[in-house]
Order: sequence, then C-alpha cells, then structure tokens
Amino acid sequence: MNGVTGRMGTNQHLLRSIKAIIEQGGVKVSADEVIMPDPILVGRNEAKLQALCKQSGVQKYTTDLDSVMSDPHYQIYFDAQVTGRRAAAVKKAIEAGKHIYCEKPTGTTTEEALELFELATKAGLKNGVVQDKLWLPGLVKLKRLMEAGFFGKILSVRGEFGYWVFEGTSIPAQRPSWNYRKEDDGGIIVDMLCHWRYVLDNLFGNVKAVSCLGATHIPERVDENGNTYKCTADDACYATFELEGDVIAHFNSSWTVRVRRDDLLTLQVDGTHGSAVAGLRDCYVQHYGNTPKPVWNPDIAQPIPFFDGWSKVPEQEIYDNAFKAQWELFLKHIVKDEPFPWDLKAGARGVKLAEKGLESWEKRQWVDVQDL
Repeated sequence: MNGVTGRMGTNQHLLRSIKAIIEQGGVKVSADEVIMPDPILVGRNEAKLQALCKQSGVQKYTTDLDSVMSDPHYQIYFDAQVTGRRAAAVKKAIEAGKHIYCEKPTGTTTEEALELFELATKAGLKNGVVQDKLWLPGLVKLKRLMEAGFFGKILSVRGEFGYWVFEGTSIPAQRPSWNYRKEDDGGIIVDMLCHWRYVLDNLFGNVKAVSCLGATHIPERVDENGNTYKCTADDACYATFELEGDVIAHFNSSWTVRVRRDDLLTLQVDGTHGSAVAGLRDCYVQHYGNTPKPVWNPDIAQPIPFFDGWSKVPEQEIYDNAFKAQWELFLKHIVKDEPFPWDLKAGARGVKLAEKGLESWEKRQWVDVQDL
C-alpha cells in the first residue's frame, strides 16, 4: 500500500477498509473460506509510517519500494499517491508482475492512463480503479429506485458538490495545498470529473459531450508550512453533460461554496413519474401523485411547504463503507476470479472526461466525448 500516509489513504483505504476487513476476520467467500489481506505500508517518511503502523495495528512498513516490488509474497500493488507520481509507480508494479488497484485520476493524461490499462492487460494482470461513490448508501438507493422503475423516463440529473475550503490565513485549510497548483496536477476539474464520469456512466448513461467552465475564485492561499502561494489551478467547475438516452446532467463542483443543502454531495434525478434527491447516505423521493402544482406569484408568501411533499427512502439494506465494499469486491476478483468491471480502462475514461472538460473551458464551447 503506497501513499497511505495521506488523508484519503489513511482514513478510507487503510483504517476503514483494510484494517476493518482484518478485524472482521477477512472477506468471507464460503462457509469455510475467507480472504485475509496482509498489508505492508510504503512511503517516503519513516516517522509517518511508524505512526501509521501504531495507529492501524499493521506491523510492516518500508521506505524501499523496490524491495517489496521484488518480493513475490505481495501480489497486489495499491497506489494512493499524488497524481503525478502514480503512473511511474504503477508501471514499475506491472513490470514486477503485481496486480494493480489504485486511486484516481490514474494518470495526468488520457494516453498515460490508457497505457497503464494496456500494459496490465498485456501482462495478464488483474487491475482496478477506486470508484467509491457507486457504493454510497444514497446512490445505492437511487439505483434501487431506477431498478424498480420509479422515475419513468429519466430527464435530468443535477449534482451539487463542495464546501468552503479555508484559505489558511487564520483558519487552517482542510485540503492539501497541491490541490490548488496546476503544476502539481491540482484542480477540481481533474479531481471531480473523474468521479462524475463513473457515476454518470454506471447509473444514468454514457457521457457523449461536455460543456465546462472552470474558475479560480481564490487567487492566493496559505500552505501547510504557513507560506502564501499563488493558486494556479481551478477551485470551481460548472459542467453540463449530454448522456445517452437524451438525459441532461449538470454538476456544480466547488471548494468555494458554503453548504445549504442536505449534504456535501446531493444528486437530484427528475423523471416523468417521479423525482429523488440523494445525499451521501439519505434519499428523498416525490412521486407524480405527490407533486404539488405551484403558481408563480411573488406578491404573496409561498403557500406550499415544498419540503413536506418529499418522503425519505427507508433503510432496506445494510450499507458498509463505500471504499471497503469495493476493496472486498477487488479481493474476491483477485482470489476467486469474480467479475470486476471497474478496471484501469474505466479510470482512463475518467481522465478523458477531465481533459475534455479542460478543453471545453479553454475553447468556450461544447466538446464531444468519444469512447476510448
């Protein structure tokens, strides 16, 4: 596990996924068989690795990546490093014959990301990319509604994502400074359009075209060492997507927005028979028969309590941590050869959409998104 000293790698992949799987006794695949992961933590800072081992209970760590690359005991290479370091390390792991599981974006360009898939496939290695939001309880509930035909024909999807990331002048920033520097592969378009690609493709239809406008709303921030730096990457993205099946999707993604909605991410899906609004965990629905009939009249107080017309979808399933759920599927894929469609090619699709979003912003026009 390389790069797990970062926030996402520590919390979601190590503590809430691998550590949790070990503590539950492994991934159960039959009445008398489990898959038990045996991780070794890899990084450049030995003190951080030691502290992380103490926190997680993992016994093994190393600052020598080559030593574990050459060790046949370790069959899987997982990468949660910053984007710019990922491709070179994954290539090295492929050359060493390791199965690959990694965070996104899987590369800094579509060509680089697609090359990783092609190299892994040619070497006969299994590979996967983290697409965690597909296992969020709110999105699982949306999928169940779609499977039941609740929406009728889906017309549109509206996503609102983001929160206020402090500049660091008085209150410390809650995101790393490299996110706001283009030269360090930062930017919210590169970060979030990779997510929206797999959410849209897997739930609502393949993306056919994009119109994207980015912005750098905050020009200067303060980094982890207290130094002021210039923000060279976008901190907000306003993107519209044309999907297969005549579905229109629009996502606002911003690190410069204050939240007045149900959650940090909300998706509203509108269909001919009903609508739903999903957050990370909860989902609210309004059927055609419960839809009010408002009349525009700004001269009187609004007589319709709009929120009252929505019903909360009940908890019908047990929802595990989204990262852990995908980790378990990937481990089953490696050991038992169970299907796992979220491969490095899916990761390359996400990178391609991010590139097309940047192209649209630069050209100030709609851009078609061809398949790989």
